[in-house]
Amino acid sequence: MERLVTTAQAAQILGLSLQGVHYRIKKNQLKSIKKSGKTYVYINEYIQDQASKEEPHVELKEETFNGYKEVIKVKDEQIDLLKKSIKWMKKQYSSEIYRLEKNQKRIITVFNREIELLQSAFNEMRSIYKQPQIQTVQAKEDIEEEKEKFISLQEFTLYLKKHNKDQKDIKLIILKAIQEKDSRFIYNRKEKKLLILNEDFSDLI
Repeated sequence: MERLVTTAQAAQILGLSLQGVHYRIKKNQLKSIKKSGKTYVYINEYIQDQASKEEPHVELKEETFNGYKEVIKVKDEQIDLLKKSIKWMKKQYSSEIYRLEKNQKRIITVFNREIELLQSAFNEMRSIYKQPQIQTVQAKEDIEEEKEKFISLQEFTLYLKKHNKDQKDIKLIILKAIQEKDSRFIYNRKEKKLLILNEDFSDLI
């Protein structure tokens, strides 16, 4: 006769761990059935009686050891799988690094070629426009020299303000200088422009 019991009861009757019971169900060493999402095991009443007469602790130790062996086996498989995954990842990483370095070298080579071409073009343009550039520089120097002869109205104003002259005083000083035909102040009435020579103005302070 067979009796239907839970997996926990089967483990107690057979002196196995719960994992050992599930392992035997998986290997079809124990008949089982599922009801309402729970697993039940068929146990022969004779086996149950025999198991109750035997020393349970001896069988429990043996099955527990077998259960540990199964756990260790599963863990070893997982570790082996992880080692293979890590090895594959290292290989992929090395391959990607090599690819990036190769691309970097190629880009640097292209940039160096571009720089050489630009340098060559620059040298050629410099040789063509060298003479006009010299003339331009000379013209600029003449302009700068001409500019140095004069100061702007703003510069003149700042100079007087540093010596405690306000805006009203400065206007009066300029008007008086023009009226008295001060050679330092050249006023173009047509264009209404004032040129101020870069000279000493200490007498106006």
